[in-house]
Amino acid sequence: MFKVLATFLAAATAIIAARAETHTIHFDNRCGRGTPTLVQNGRILSTGGDFTSNGPFVAGIAYLQTGNCLLNGEHCGTVEMTFGSSADISLIPPLAFNVPLGFGYYNGCAGAGAECNSANCNTAFHVPTDNQVQVACQQDNVNLAITFC
Repeated sequence: MFKVLATFLAAATAIIAARAETHTIHFDNRCGRGTPTLVQNGRILSTGGDFTSNGPFVAGIAYLQTGNCLLNGEHCGTVEMTFGSSADISLIPPLAFNVPLGFGYYNGCAGAGAECNSANCNTAFHVPTDNQVQVACQQDNVNLAITFC
């Protein structure tokens, strides 16, 4: 009985390990100022270094802290992401353009992404119904590079 249980546990562990997903968020700050910031559920996860999620990553917000951004990116432009779904750039008030920003998936989703170089770019949410700007990616283990300036 013990051998059967041990074999079952080993097989289950191998299956879970094989199915575990990871995602890395990488920042490239070309502005010469500011601090890249990654927030999830009101908690700062990174201030410029790569962040790796071991498992699903839902409702992350990234922005370049230039001194006037609040915790969830208010007063700044944000990249919002949920791995397994989509990412987008948002300028919906109280968010506002502060620096050029963009993102691109890597290690999956054919490098899909978006960039916004001005306050009136057509690649960002300006109102909640701008759903066409979402960049979908449903691949496991895909990563995201976020660039400022």
